[in-house]
Amino acid sequence: MTTQTAQHTGNGDTTVVVTGAAVLLPGADSVRALADGPAAGGAPVEPAAHVGKKGLRYKDRATQLGYALTAAALRDAGLLGADEKEGINVPAASVGVVASSNFGNLDTVARALETIRAETVTATSPMDLPNASSNVIASSAAIRYGLRGPNLMVCNGETSGLDAVHWAATIVAAGRAERVLVLGVEPDNEVVRRLLDGGRAVDGGAALVVESRAAAAERSATVRAVLGPYRRGAGEAGQAGRRWELPEHFGKASGALGLLQVAAAVGWFDAGERGPFRAVTGTAADDAGADLLLLAPEAA
Repeated sequence: MTTQTAQHTGNGDTTVVVTGAAVLLPGADSVRALADGPAAGGAPVEPAAHVGKKGLRYKDRATQLGYALTAAALRDAGLLGADEKEGINVPAASVGVVASSNFGNLDTVARALETIRAETVTATSPMDLPNASSNVIASSAAIRYGLRGPNLMVCNGETSGLDAVHWAATIVAAGRAERVLVLGVEPDNEVVRRLLDGGRAVDGGAALVVESRAAAAERSATVRAVLGPYRRGAGEAGQAGRRWELPEHFGKASGALGLLQVAAAVGWFDAGERGPFRAVTGTAADDAGADLLLLAPEAA
C-alpha cells in the first residue's frame, strides 16, 4: 500500500487540521454519541428539523441529509451562525466542498430511467432531472451555503470517504482553498436496498471542516484533530492506532464510512483520549483499501 502525504501549504507548513465535525444517524446526532456506539432503534433523521423546510422540496434524500450535515459542520467550526440566511463568516472562495456518496441519487436516476422506459423522455420531470447528476450533493451544498471554492464529488466505492478527506487535504495543501467542507452521506430507500440484496444503508452520514493550520490559527478556531499520513492501494492497512467499527445495526455506510470514522476520532479526542486513531476502509475483496491516521489536537 503506497503512502501519500501530499499536504503542503504555501509557507512550508504541512499540517491540515479538523476544526469542525457533525454526525447525523438514527440514534447518533453528535461525534461523542457516535464514538460511544449508540444503541439500535433510533428515529430516522429529519432534515427539516435541522435546516427548515425551505429548499428541501424536489431534493432527493441524500441532498437533504447533506444540507443538514453541512450546516451542522459549518456551525461546529464557527463558520456559520444560528441564522443560515446570514451566510458564512469567511470569504466564499476560501471554502471548497468535497462530497462522497456511492448510493446518493440512485433513486432519482432509477426513477428517471423507468419513466423513459415506460413512456418517453419528455415525460420526465424538469424538477427531477437536475438531481440525476452525480455531483448533485456537492453542488447543492455549495449553492445553498455559498461555498465558492473548488467543488468535487467522489463516488468510487469503499474507499470513497477517506479518498474525499484526502482530496480535501490536497486542495488545502495546494493553496486552492483555505478550508474544505467534506461530506459523506448515504440514503436508505427501496432502490438502494435492491442494490444491496435486501440490506439497508445508514440513511445519514458525517461532515468535517478541514483547513490549514495557519487558516485555523488566523481565525482562532479550535483544532479538533490533525490529519496524518494517508495511504491507498492494495495490501494490508497500517496497524498503529485505535479503530472505530460501525455497529451492524446502522447498515452499510459505503461512501460515508470514512467520514464517520474520522468523526468518531474527533469524538474520542473531544473526550480527552489522545490516540492515535486510524480510519480504515476497503477490504481484500475490494479494488483497493485506504487508511488515514488521525492525531490528537496537540500534534498541530
